[in-house]
Amino acid sequence: QFKFVESGGGLVQSGESLTLSCVSSGFTLNYDAVAWFRQAPGKEREGIASISLHGETTNYADSVKGRFTISRDNAKNTAYLHMNSLKSEDTGIYYCASTSEFRTGSWYLMRQYDYFYWGQGTQVTVSS
Repeated sequence: QFKFVESGGGLVQSGESLTLSCVSSGFTLNYDAVAWFRQAPGKEREGIASISLHGETTNYADSVKGRFTISRDNAKNTAYLHMNSLKSEDTGIYYCASTSEFRTGSWYLMRQYDYFYWGQGTQVTVSS
Protein backbone atom coordinates (compact mmCIF):
# COMPACT_ATOMS: atom_id res chain seq x y z
CA GLN A 1 0.00 0.00 0.00
CA PHE A 2 1.38 3.40 -1.01
CA LYS A 3 1.02 6.08 1.63
CA PHE A 4 2.79 8.62 3.80
CA VAL A 5 3.33 8.49 7.52
CA GLU A 6 3.32 11.93 9.12
CA SER A 7 4.72 12.81 12.52
CA GLY A 8 5.71 15.80 14.62
CA GLY A 9 2.35 17.31 15.40
CA GLY A 10 1.38 18.40 18.87
CA LEU A 11 0.22 21.19 21.14
CA VAL A 12 2.28 24.39 21.16
CA GLN A 13 1.79 27.98 22.24
CA SER A 14 1.43 30.91 19.91
CA GLY A 15 4.80 32.10 18.62
CA GLU A 16 6.50 28.75 19.02
CA SER A 17 7.89 26.48 16.31
CA LEU A 18 7.22 22.94 15.18
CA THR A 19 8.60 20.67 12.47
CA LEU A 20 6.49 18.05 10.76
CA SER A 21 7.90 15.06 8.91
CA CYS A 22 6.41 12.63 6.44
CA VAL A 23 7.99 9.45 5.19
CA SER A 24 6.77 7.60 2.12
CA SER A 25 5.81 3.98 2.62
CA GLY A 26 5.82 1.51 -0.25
CA PHE A 27 7.20 3.88 -2.86
CA THR A 28 10.07 6.24 -3.54
CA LEU A 29 9.77 10.01 -3.55
CA ASN A 30 12.38 10.33 -6.26
CA TYR A 31 9.82 11.07 -8.99
CA ASP A 32 7.29 13.15 -7.10
CA ALA A 33 6.52 16.68 -6.13
CA VAL A 34 5.35 16.90 -2.52
CA ALA A 35 2.89 19.20 -0.82
CA TRP A 36 1.55 19.83 2.64
CA PHE A 37 -2.15 20.45 3.11
CA ARG A 38 -4.00 21.70 6.15
CA GLN A 39 -7.59 21.28 7.30
CA ALA A 40 -8.63 23.73 9.97
CA PRO A 41 -11.71 22.99 12.11
CA GLY A 42 -14.85 23.60 10.09
CA LYS A 43 -12.94 24.45 6.93
CA GLU A 44 -11.98 22.69 3.74
CA ARG A 45 -8.55 21.23 3.29
CA GLU A 46 -6.15 23.64 1.60
CA GLY A 47 -2.67 23.38 0.14
CA ILE A 48 -0.12 25.44 2.06
CA ALA A 49 3.31 24.44 0.74
CA SER A 50 4.76 22.46 -2.15
CA ILE A 51 8.20 21.49 -3.33
CA SER A 52 9.51 20.21 -6.64
CA LEU A 53 11.19 16.88 -7.22
CA HIS A 54 14.71 18.12 -6.54
CA GLY A 55 13.73 20.87 -4.15
CA GLU A 56 14.67 23.81 -6.36
CA THR A 57 11.13 25.22 -6.52
CA THR A 58 8.83 25.87 -3.58
CA ASN A 59 5.44 27.52 -3.32
CA TYR A 60 3.49 28.73 -0.32
CA ALA A 61 0.01 29.89 0.50
CA ASP A 62 -0.11 33.52 1.52
CA SER A 63 -1.26 32.53 5.00
CA VAL A 64 2.07 30.78 5.76
CA LYS A 65 4.53 32.59 3.52
CA GLY A 66 7.55 33.81 5.46
CA ARG A 67 6.76 31.59 8.45
CA PHE A 68 6.75 28.04 7.05
CA THR A 69 9.47 26.28 5.06
CA ILE A 70 9.06 23.05 3.12
CA SER A 71 12.07 20.84 2.46
CA ARG A 72 12.83 17.27 1.46
CA ASP A 73 15.49 14.58 1.68
CA ASN A 74 15.01 12.17 -1.20
CA ALA A 75 17.64 9.78 0.14
CA LYS A 76 15.40 9.31 3.18
CA ASN A 77 12.10 9.48 1.24
CA THR A 78 11.12 12.21 3.65
CA ALA A 79 9.60 15.68 3.41
CA TYR A 80 9.46 18.28 6.14
CA LEU A 81 7.44 21.32 7.09
CA HIS A 82 9.23 23.73 9.38
CA MET A 83 6.71 26.02 11.05
CA ASN A 84 7.78 29.18 12.86
CA SER A 85 5.82 31.93 14.59
CA LEU A 86 2.79 29.71 14.90
CA LYS A 87 -0.60 31.33 15.32
CA SER A 88 -3.89 29.98 16.63
CA GLU A 89 -5.23 30.00 13.08
CA ASP A 90 -2.57 27.44 12.14
CA THR A 91 -4.46 24.87 14.20
CA GLY A 92 -5.62 21.92 12.13
CA ILE A 93 -4.78 18.53 10.73
CA TYR A 94 -1.73 18.57 8.48
CA TYR A 95 -1.44 16.14 5.60
CA CYS A 96 1.45 15.24 3.35
CA ALA A 97 0.79 14.25 -0.28
CA SER A 98 2.69 13.62 -3.48
CA THR A 99 2.18 13.48 -7.22
CA SER A 100 4.31 12.77 -10.26
CA GLU A 101 5.97 16.03 -11.21
CA PHE A 102 6.27 14.91 -14.83
CA ARG A 103 2.63 13.96 -15.26
CA THR A 104 1.13 16.74 -13.15
CA GLY A 105 2.34 20.02 -14.57
CA SER A 106 0.15 22.00 -12.17
CA TRP A 107 1.53 20.38 -9.01
CA TYR A 108 2.62 23.80 -7.69
CA LEU A 109 -1.01 24.97 -7.54
CA MET A 110 -1.56 22.56 -4.64
CA ARG A 111 -4.98 21.32 -5.75
CA GLN A 112 -6.07 18.25 -3.83
CA TYR A 113 -7.22 16.33 -6.89
CA ASP A 114 -3.75 16.59 -8.43
CA TYR A 115 -2.21 14.60 -5.57
CA PHE A 116 -2.46 10.83 -5.40
CA TYR A 117 -0.62 9.53 -2.35
CA TRP A 118 -1.67 10.81 1.05
CA GLY A 119 -0.89 10.36 4.71
CA GLN A 120 -3.33 10.00 7.57
CA GLY A 121 -2.59 13.46 8.92
CA THR A 122 -1.07 14.81 12.11
CA GLN A 123 -2.81 17.21 14.48
CA VAL A 124 -1.29 20.61 15.23
CA THR A 125 -2.90 22.71 17.93
CA VAL A 126 -1.70 26.24 18.67
CA SER A 127 -2.95 27.81 21.87
CA SER A 128 -3.10 31.58 22.16
